[in-house]
Amino acid sequence: MATAEAASSTQIKASQETLDAWVREIIQWHFDPATGCPFWLDYAQNLGWDPRERIHSYQDLAQLGPFQDEWLRGGPVRRWVPKAYADRPIYTFETGGSTGVPKSRINIEDFRIDYEAFSATLRDEFFPKGADWLSLGPTGPRRLRLAVEHLTQYRGGICFMIDLDPRWVIKLLKMGQPKMAEQYKQHVIEQGLTLLRAHDNIRCLFTTPKLLEALCEKVSLKKLGITGVFCGGTEMTPQFHRFAVEELLEGAYFAPTYGNTLMGLAVHKPRQAEDNFAVIYYPPQPRAMIEIVDPDDPNRVVDYGDTGRVRLTTLTKEFFMPRFLERDEAEREPPCELYPWDGVRNVRPFSRLQANVVEGVY
Repeated sequence: MATAEAASSTQIKASQETLDAWVREIIQWHFDPATGCPFWLDYAQNLGWDPRERIHSYQDLAQLGPFQDEWLRGGPVRRWVPKAYADRPIYTFETGGSTGVPKSRINIEDFRIDYEAFSATLRDEFFPKGADWLSLGPTGPRRLRLAVEHLTQYRGGICFMIDLDPRWVIKLLKMGQPKMAEQYKQHVIEQGLTLLRAHDNIRCLFTTPKLLEALCEKVSLKKLGITGVFCGGTEMTPQFHRFAVEELLEGAYFAPTYGNTLMGLAVHKPRQAEDNFAVIYYPPQPRAMIEIVDPDDPNRVVDYGDTGRVRLTTLTKEFFMPRFLERDEAEREPPCELYPWDGVRNVRPFSRLQANVVEGVY
């Protein structure tokens, strides 16, 4: 069985070949007038050349230029729906909205596909098949709301939900009302506690670092029967990772993830002593690719171990987003045997943007 040891050159080469083949398929799909989405078909008209003829590898995507943040802010959102899916029911999921108008991304099956793949990484002894879950995190227009529920159902359980509007928390903090924000957080925790105490078949939990800590200040997860915690958020630091594993979880498995509406989710590298609780993630290649680039020259990928800005490429038949600069930074992590492609270490808000970003309950 594959481990978290270093990847071989053969594995790395094979993963690159798989990625390049998938890029060719995605380019053919999104730029074909019969299947592609209006946005990319219009974009190709302005290029003056056919991407299907010139883009043959992942590196060739540079010819399209960087994906712009504002393209996803506002409508019409149907310009992103591939013609092949025009008659399918369409979901639209939004980003947090902490930096203005939320970015919108259409979905049909991607959230199910991504979370079924994630399910395969969860150990049944800690996330038992048939167990019920509590989702203690953002709801409303966020992908998580349906994705965690689908994950639970896919594993044979029932998902219990709370109400949480992270935009209200952000607004309170921006208004200089930290006490009100704390009261709202406690309101959310009380909702979760009510469900945990009323349903003793809940064994698994999704939540964010801040909410996990607040929950564990009130109760013992072990006494409540929680055996596995899936956790995501920008406050995931090595210090919190150690704190969660050694103190908060009381033996439950801690599965940190790096995810967002635009990518899906990147899974954690199995914990090893030599990593010293660094939080290391690998994207779901070839469906998404993460690179760490020089903030001053986004066309240059930094060396392994160096710090840079996260550049994300999403490659699915529903959504194509090449070379988008995220508002996160991290260190570049080398491939491992389990995931023979680049990963990221200790993702955190991009330091140059921190003054403009309020994270709220994440």
